[in-house]
Amino acid sequence: MAASESSTRPIVVVTEGGPHVWAIVNALADRVGPVSVILESPESKKRLLMGRARRQGWVSAIGQLGTMVLTRLGKRFLAGHAERLIAEEKLATEPRLGQTLIYVPSANGPECLKEIASINPGVVLLAGCRLLSKDTLAKMPCPVLNYHAGIAPKYRGMNGGYWALASGDPGNFGATVHIVDAGVDTGGVLKQARGEPKRGDTIASYALRQAAFSRDICVEAVSNALAGRLETIDPNLPSKQWYHPTIWLYLWTGLTRRVW
Repeated sequence: MAASESSTRPIVVVTEGGPHVWAIVNALADRVGPVSVILESPESKKRLLMGRARRQGWVSAIGQLGTMVLTRLGKRFLAGHAERLIAEEKLATEPRLGQTLIYVPSANGPECLKEIASINPGVVLLAGCRLLSKDTLAKMPCPVLNYHAGIAPKYRGMNGGYWALASGDPGNFGATVHIVDAGVDTGGVLKQARGEPKRGDTIASYALRQAAFSRDICVEAVSNALAGRLETIDPNLPSKQWYHPTIWLYLWTGLTRRVW
């Protein structure tokens, strides 16, 4: 859908940012219409660690932190691969000149709700931000969708693409756009796209690869929401929530299955 054909109501994307998110934002701006981006402040590493320790125990939390540190280092060493991926897929991974940026402490806070109310969008798309509470969702003035880098509900939560590959399920290396409810990627599924990783892809680049082949479903889902069409599909898949792999599991899977 061309920008001139889209609804006159604005589009809002709520996110912590990241190259793969900007690829989606810029695709929406090119093909649907102007996008206002609300950027929330990242949660502190200490708070994340404490939260995971409460939910999963300290051993798992520390193991996951190790993988996160290794992934961050890997992005630096594998920057050349990411640059080639971006060029080959023609991804626009930075905010463009004139892009509307609004900064808030949290996607789940009153400041975010206030900004959304002032914009009065036709649709809000979440992409890599905090989980919204029932109270926050109830105050939203429009449909709220989520871009999830995984095939829901089978790979809900974190690193959906990685877990599909690590589980020997490459046919479900993909992404989902779904309606947001108070659960973790549990809302009704609107669109899904599947693709394949390419040589050199790792957990550090899967999100970019998934964004490259799932831009279309984001455009379609947002366009349908603006037009008042929210038709869900049944993926007919089991449901499971996943987390970051621990460092020892990540290394074992890489060495034994060549999934990095």
